Amino acid sequence: MMPGGLSETKPATPEVQHIVNQVKPQFESKENKTYGIFKAIVYKTQVVAGINYFIKVQVCDDDYVHLRVFESLPHENQGPSLVSFQTGKTRDDPLTYF
Repeated sequence: MMPGGLSETKPATPEVQHIVNQVKPQFESKENKTYGIFKAIVYKTQVVAGINYFIKVQVCDDDYVHLRVFESLPHENQGPSLVSFQTGKTRDDPLTYF
């Protein structure tokens, strides 16, 4: 993968689910609601001065959100941060840069 470009879409891994779990409170705070389901489905990455994760997350039976999460370089000792999100997505909506 070229720095700055988006990777191909990949199935979510336990590591990606862990990232999603860490930013769930940030998302719920911004949306002012809580979600019983918050399951990472697929993701793309973008290498910058750290990694941007673009993650499709299932939030109920047929409702999805797209999250953009920034994870800084390991030596910076900072957890993942929710940068942006898109709501009202479906399982079939492609992950794109936002």
